[in-house]
Amino acid sequence: MSFLTINKSHNAINISFTDTKMVLFIEDGRELAIPLEWFPKLRNATKKELSNWRFIGSGEGIHWDDIDEDILVENLLD
Repeated sequence: MSFLTINKSHNAINISFTDTKMVLFIEDGRELAIPLEWFPKLRNATKKELSNWRFIGSGEGIHWDDIDEDILVENLLD
């Protein structure tokens, strides 16, 4: 008998945005769409501000300098 082992990760590898959502691409292949409505600073940000992000902790979190916002990826996966 064989067992399938799924190695889940909490690290993001990329981000994209629609008008209403942030889409996180997780290193284990998952894609997660999060409503911008959940994060007022992101919801009210310009497209230029949204695009000025960087990963912190090798993808464990995301930081936006222009709007002083930090999000921990693991918290979005719960």
